[in-house]
Amino acid sequence: MSKTMDLKAEIRRLAKEKNAVIMAHYYVDGEIQDLADFIGDSLALAQEAAKTDADIIVLCGVHFMGETAAILCPDKKVLVPDPAATCSLAESCPADEFSKFVAAHPDHTVISYVNTTAATKAYTDIVVTSSNARQIVESLPQDAKIIFGPDQNLGSYINSITGRNMLLWNGACHVHARFSVEKIMELKVQHPGAKVLVHPECKGPVVKLADKVGSTAALLKYAIADEATEFIVATESGILHEMQKQAPQKTFIPAPPEESFDESTGRAATCACNECEYMKMVTLEKVYRCLRDEQPVVSVAPEIAERAIKPIKRMLELSK
Repeated sequence: MSKTMDLKAEIRRLAKEKNAVIMAHYYVDGEIQDLADFIGDSLALAQEAAKTDADIIVLCGVHFMGETAAILCPDKKVLVPDPAATCSLAESCPADEFSKFVAAHPDHTVISYVNTTAATKAYTDIVVTSSNARQIVESLPQDAKIIFGPDQNLGSYINSITGRNMLLWNGACHVHARFSVEKIMELKVQHPGAKVLVHPECKGPVVKLADKVGSTAALLKYAIADEATEFIVATESGILHEMQKQAPQKTFIPAPPEESFDESTGRAATCACNECEYMKMVTLEKVYRCLRDEQPVVSVAPEIAERAIKPIKRMLELSK
């Protein structure tokens, strides 16, 4: 690859030539968000994949997002820039273990967060995202017995605002689980007029600090519309790129994670932002190569896809 190659121009040229659509999650690097035909959260990406007329979908995000697109679009070629870009939350819920959990509670409706593998979705009745989880849970009878997996923090939050008592799988997102209450409180002292925006995958004590709790898309919408000029944002810091683009006159401060040990220095790591290293594995060069070579292709075993598409379609129907 030539060092002087304009990767963005080449990606756009290839996309036009191959009738490809580039979709990006809010958590990937800003330069990829700027390049994409469509950016959104997990629900929006699934909805867009379901209706696109492109021949190729390049899903710039983590692997389960590519699987969801492939399940919804069996007639299209779905590419992911890096198949190793996994998701800690999806990894926390192996399909074989989850199937045993489900089998032990046969009278329960099974709700799975979209952040799961296709194999785990195959044991699910309804898929949800953080955008529609409350709406879908509340669409079920009040006395319905429900399994909710894999995110325990999101499930606990939904229980608290709906009065439900869902049976929760013990999983978590490693990014959202490590925000520091103390450091957010310190930021609030430094920025007394700032509002705190929190994703519901965060732990309960962080959620309690929030002025707004919501999905990535909901936090973005709130930040644009609200009268405040400063916001402390407790979700993956990639969303700050779009927030700043949509509201350039406002200030967005990434909520810091708890201190962690940096083995290379022998000291506490004190990064001022909280990033998903899997999302950041998606680079411009990888997007270019996967579109050029039309590899790697996301494939889901037909028997799994046949089962997994039912709860995904049910989510899309309930989210209209």
